[in-house]
Amino acid sequence: MLSRRRALQGSLLAGVAGVLPVSASQAQTPSPLNPQLDGDISPVHDPSIIREGDTYYVFSTNLGGGAGAQIPWRYSKDLRNWEKGGYVFSDLPDWAVKEIPETGGIWAPDISYANGQYLLYYACSTFGKNHSVIGLATNSTLDPSSSNYKWVDRGLVLKSASSDNFNAIDPNHIVDDHGLHWLTFGSFWSGIKTVQLDPQTGKPPPGNLKLYSLARRPEQNPLLDAIEGPFVFERAGYYYLFVSFDFCCRGAGSNYYTVVGRSRNVSGPYGDNNNYDMIDGNGMVVLKADGYGRWRGPGGCSILHDPGQDYIVYHAYDARRGGAPTLRIAPLVWSKDGWPTAIV
Repeated sequence: MLSRRRALQGSLLAGVAGVLPVSASQAQTPSPLNPQLDGDISPVHDPSIIREGDTYYVFSTNLGGGAGAQIPWRYSKDLRNWEKGGYVFSDLPDWAVKEIPETGGIWAPDISYANGQYLLYYACSTFGKNHSVIGLATNSTLDPSSSNYKWVDRGLVLKSASSDNFNAIDPNHIVDDHGLHWLTFGSFWSGIKTVQLDPQTGKPPPGNLKLYSLARRPEQNPLLDAIEGPFVFERAGYYYLFVSFDFCCRGAGSNYYTVVGRSRNVSGPYGDNNNYDMIDGNGMVVLKADGYGRWRGPGGCSILHDPGQDYIVYHAYDARRGGAPTLRIAPLVWSKDGWPTAIV
């Protein structure tokens, strides 16, 4: 499929056209972290990472489906050695089961911190359908040894039905430079959307569901519109939209890969490093496998900003272990023009 070039509005890509990310040899390059990862790092799918104090926490998709403990989390003191901590919920929330009776479990949780609490957005759906819901749980701490540790489910945030042209899964929360709260989400169908939230409730204001379209893969069949897993990250006056293209969940046969674009506003428009609009199916490749090595289908990412270093945290399928989805972490190097290269 050939993508067309589109002029972006405003000053988004002024001076950026034709700029490519620097190679690792052109920057002060950190060492790859992936060869050092150890411990409980598989199965991990759609990892979302955050740091509280001296501890890193990763939340991920519930694998295996059905009822039972939901949203596994892991922790590490050094980003290298990981231990299984437990689960957020002992079972599927009742409201989610009522909304999606055939749900396969909780998918793609997103962890963030705002207004003095941790916000964990999550999704329930069934594979290949857009009858989906996004929920929210909150906690004052991520440390299970604290007397204040308690996950409180806040219920439904957003839903989509088969009659909608979007899919309410893969949530990602961000607070922009103006203090506005946004929830970016989407999988297949008409692509990636964002909606403004009420900062007090963490949900869209009643009766004011205005969706902004950010990125898509313009196919005729919504089930081939292979884009999902958005993550928005602010850096140096730009908002970077990371998304996954093509297909996950096929083990070593997955051809998932990760691309990025950027905008001056969370609500877009987003363009890649060649001045192509993401709404037309474009994006600069950040992670991609050749389909023959050990690690396949890198995607489902989140971004960690640590003092002095940014990391892209994602899953890839281990061809040496039956295609098991596995936690991967790569330092990011940023070019002078503000484009990332992952050191895998």
